[in-house]
Amino acid sequence: MDIFGSYALLLAFAFAVYAIAGGIAAIVTRRPLLIKSARNAGFAVCALIWMGTASLVYLFYTDNYAMAYVAAHSNRNLAPYYKFSALWSGQEGSLLFWSFLLSIYVFSVLFTYRGKHPELMPYVGVVMAGVQIFFLTMNNFIASPFRVFSAAGPGGILHLVTRPDGSGLNPLLQYPEMAIHPPTLYSGYTGFTIPFAFALAALLGRYPGEKWIHLTRRWTMIAWAFQSAGILLGAHWAYAVLGWGGYWGWDPVENASLMPWLTGTAFLHSVIMQEKRGMMRVWNVWLVFLTFMLCILGTSLTRSGAVNSVHAFAESNIGHWFWGFLLLIIIVCLAAYFKNRDYLRSDNQLDSMLSRESSFLFNNLILLVACVAVLAGTLFPVLSEAVRGSKISVGPPFFNRVNIPIAMFLLFLTGVGPLLAWRKTSVESLKKNFGMPLIGGCIAAAIAVAMGLREFYVGLCLLLGVFVTLTILAEFYRGARVISARTGANLLFAASQLTMRNTRRYGGYVVHFGMVLVFIGISGTAFNQDKQMDMKAGSVMTIGPYSLHLQNFDSDQQPNYSSERATIDVDRDGRSVMMLYPTRRFYPSNQESGTMVAISSTMREDLYVVYAGTNPDTNLPVIHAYLNPLVKWIWLGGVIVVLGTILALIPNRQAVMVMSAAPAGASPLPGGPQPVRASFSARSKLPENHE
Repeated sequence: MDIFGSYALLLAFAFAVYAIAGGIAAIVTRRPLLIKSARNAGFAVCALIWMGTASLVYLFYTDNYAMAYVAAHSNRNLAPYYKFSALWSGQEGSLLFWSFLLSIYVFSVLFTYRGKHPELMPYVGVVMAGVQIFFLTMNNFIASPFRVFSAAGPGGILHLVTRPDGSGLNPLLQYPEMAIHPPTLYSGYTGFTIPFAFALAALLGRYPGEKWIHLTRRWTMIAWAFQSAGILLGAHWAYAVLGWGGYWGWDPVENASLMPWLTGTAFLHSVIMQEKRGMMRVWNVWLVFLTFMLCILGTSLTRSGAVNSVHAFAESNIGHWFWGFLLLIIIVCLAAYFKNRDYLRSDNQLDSMLSRESSFLFNNLILLVACVAVLAGTLFPVLSEAVRGSKISVGPPFFNRVNIPIAMFLLFLTGVGPLLAWRKTSVESLKKNFGMPLIGGCIAAAIAVAMGLREFYVGLCLLLGVFVTLTILAEFYRGARVISARTGANLLFAASQLTMRNTRRYGGYVVHFGMVLVFIGISGTAFNQDKQMDMKAGSVMTIGPYSLHLQNFDSDQQPNYSSERATIDVDRDGRSVMMLYPTRRFYPSNQESGTMVAISSTMREDLYVVYAGTNPDTNLPVIHAYLNPLVKWIWLGGVIVVLGTILALIPNRQAVMVMSAAPAGASPLPGGPQPVRASFSARSKLPENHE
């Protein structure tokens, strides 16, 4: 299977080269046969990548330790489901997995638009094949996962060598969530290739109007949803596995995943401007370009060793290839832009600062400022080493100081932007739409202050969170009330009908509400507590309202690891409320240790307990406890964000015709039944700012 996988990837590389050559020939000649041939080559590339990936998975499950990659990331006692996740646990396999996920997107695009948009799709196919060629170059020639162990025999002839067992999977990755988090995050990274291909293709081909926007919006939303879920799953993994008591430490690889999310979010908002008003065309093209560039940059940071991160792969020279590819992308994008920038002229200008257009503009600017701040802090060690010869890292205080005010302004725009009218908003409309929500937010903040809240940004977050929530509820209420009056349905049913008639708009509101919950959860960080003690059986630690009684330790032996577990009885107000079992594991295959954190989670707070090892000075076990308020709100908000995105992807449902009897006294038709008046709820008058 190693030879089969290698040949499959080599053939995929050859077909990708042909897809580019055939696509360029199709663009020049406009011959349908060439267009079809290049498209079929694209299908072949995807199928061959799938075969190569399947062969590597097969080698893991058959314990083929002649393969260097399999021996480095698996062993005979590794659980079957972790053998699958070992596919992306190392440098070579993760790059192949990148190609695999990208091939799914490419196949889906080629299949969906086969025979359609002949002026655009050859350009799209060439761009997608170009990206595939880069990663297939890595898979075949730079970081192949199909390398084997060999030794020189008599006469210098190399012979295959098979190790009796492998080194095993990194303990940090032996956690169920790691079978979900990397594929989800990589699906976001790779998915942004599709809007990039359409944007560059539309610019190169001078594709008319906003058609490319309509074609690519759903692909962007899918990639954005995966990126959002991947970021939150990564935060949850860091929280539940690394044992440091937090979920986000502004680690370089965390930042690398956040940056394309920020620019992708800006694109999804400003694209509405191009659809509705023919504005911000330059913004949209460059936001897509930047998002894809940041995906490549993030992939490079993960693999090059340029920055230190617990999430990164081992240091290697592979980063030079990514930097070269990134430079090539920048040159191509700049050349395409300067050659065809007249094609991007806006149809309209900004009429008023109090308008929905201006809110989108401010939204884009703030998101870009946040992205630049994160990028500068992330690359500062690299820049300092280049200038001064030594790496100087920028810590969480810098990122928090810069990004917290930005986040508050974004939260404000989340509530304000969707309710502003196009072109210009009147003062009366401002009072009507924002008066009560703003009062509600101020009352909530005042109550919190009266109850002892003294953290400025927490109070501001509460005020803005309530404000945004009330504006969203008001929007649902106003639209549902109109439908209810027309149809006689109750408000809840009317709200569901309203949502399904404009899933994009109301799905966006659900996403905004999910983000409010995420912000509220993050604000709880201001009240975190932690305490660490050397403890023996019978010791007691107090943190917040909880008393932790260490009862005993026990041990367990599994095929892949041995473990030592602490049993802790947790009291609150003198009453036992739960048992927690923090654990340490030792993996003999790679001589590494790992922690299994014990977490008791409620909507109010998390009690988070870590068995941190043994103090060498006292030879006593070390227990580290954290009390983290509101963390569960983050995970709940993340689920709502993903559900809202799925809702926005559902096609709009057509309004149902409602039949109602004519008023009493209406004249009957001669020789027939009483007339019936038909009213179409689609024509019901909704609030003026509804799309």
